[in-house]
Amino acid sequence: MQKQNMKTHELLQKWGLHNTNVFRNPSVPLIYQLSMQSTEQTSTRPDSINSTGALVAYSGKKCGRVPKDKRIIKDQVTEQDVWWGDVNIPLSRESYNEVEKIALEYLGSREKLFIIDGYAGWDSNHRLRIRVFCTRPYHALFMKNMLIKPTEEELMNDFNGDVDFYIFNAGPQIIQKPIDGVTSEGCVAVNLTERKMVILGTQYAGEMKKGVFGVTHYLFPKQGILTLHSSANEGENGDVTLLFGLSGTGKTTLSADPKRKLIGDDEHAWSDNGIFNIEGGCYAKCVDLSKEKEPEIFNAVKFGAVLENIEYFSNQTREVDYSNISITENTRVSYPLDFIPGTKFPAQGGHPKNIFFLTCDAYGVLPPVSMLTPEQAMYHFISGYTAKVAGTEVGVKEPQATFSACFGEAFLALHPTLYANMLAEKIKKFDTKVWLINTGWSGGKYGVGQRMSLKYTRAIIDLIHSGELKDAEFENFAIFNFRIPKAAKNIPSEILNPRNTWNNPDEFDKQLQELAQKFQINFKKYEDKATIEIINAGPKL
Repeated sequence: MQKQNMKTHELLQKWGLHNTNVFRNPSVPLIYQLSMQSTEQTSTRPDSINSTGALVAYSGKKCGRVPKDKRIIKDQVTEQDVWWGDVNIPLSRESYNEVEKIALEYLGSREKLFIIDGYAGWDSNHRLRIRVFCTRPYHALFMKNMLIKPTEEELMNDFNGDVDFYIFNAGPQIIQKPIDGVTSEGCVAVNLTERKMVILGTQYAGEMKKGVFGVTHYLFPKQGILTLHSSANEGENGDVTLLFGLSGTGKTTLSADPKRKLIGDDEHAWSDNGIFNIEGGCYAKCVDLSKEKEPEIFNAVKFGAVLENIEYFSNQTREVDYSNISITENTRVSYPLDFIPGTKFPAQGGHPKNIFFLTCDAYGVLPPVSMLTPEQAMYHFISGYTAKVAGTEVGVKEPQATFSACFGEAFLALHPTLYANMLAEKIKKFDTKVWLINTGWSGGKYGVGQRMSLKYTRAIIDLIHSGELKDAEFENFAIFNFRIPKAAKNIPSEILNPRNTWNNPDEFDKQLQELAQKFQINFKKYEDKATIEIINAGPKL
């Protein structure tokens, strides 16, 4: 115990901290106790415990990530390789030093300080040692869930000195003076060269999770490891599938397959050894959560889980009203991977046999399933397409195309074509099949046609996993030049080519051309770094 205390004292001194009440890797029950006693609250809402035993906490004014407040330190190293622009906004080293000073002064002034150590990456050959400093108990429990928990021996050996990446979460502290390059009272500043991250002015826990993910997007590709914003599962024969998809495409639903083991739901990496989950937990959306629709997630809301920004039906019963979005639509729950039955441990697998790009096409013109060439895979990976529909956002009356590079543009540190090139190399090397799956509309656009049946989507995925679909007879799908099956077992043949499902084929052709134009316009911003083969793999008008 003395050795542990001595080491904690030394690591505090390294950062000029002198807190007396320091909780380094506390147990879950202790975090609960400290949370109930905490004066480090965001507002008039104290932390509480819900009827099933989860810790309930509130992040204050900001209930989601604030991409406009994210800054990457621009120095001699990062200047050359970071993908600068709206995603990665530069900040000078001098300004970063001011931001870090504010954070460390705040952390050092608090009555209680938490230090959480954990790994990012289940592959022991390729994992980062992460150390988090924070003042809110809920942030400590969140990262205890989301990082991979070290054994006692690993804590003594791997976390006895410096680590690979530091997070200084001083979220309750706002910036109260002008700092060059900082445009609000909050800042999420990432120093990739010195491997540090500072959080000010936001208490949303997801900033820490995605901060780690962003760092892996910078460090792992330099080691030949491709980082992926995807879910992953594994069949009985060890065949691994990756599922990519933006919000509303069905990624979470389709990755939870009772016939397959879950590797992870959100963040993965692909090395020469295969796929591995980067995280130790899950951070799931809670809106309209029910035992009937998502039993695994519903049952994971128990002791050790963190519920964020939810409302109760009653403060007496502490039963959660999952339909209540009065605080935010982005209600969340964080829990360790082992809360989900059927999860594979360690959370890693072999090289993927299949990759699914999921899209919710609200224009109703993309096929339910298309087999992509490696070049098409690169083009559509860089594009990252789905569509918003009426009602999802104020003012949206018609379907709106949405593109997010690599299905996770907000987290990319390097240019999207770099990740696409790595993906192409790997799918060619390991003979991975890539499929575009439309979970959106059929028989007409949103408001006219019908949403693709989940039953048929699952049946298509089952046929891919069994190997039956790749042996089917295929035909060419105009403009996008996809290969689509003419027939498939248990699937109505007319839906396989979406043109056959529209009452007016001329209207279909017009809508298809409009969507193709949107793809072409979006891709222009990547053409400077894309090869002619990738550019030619896009739709042709």
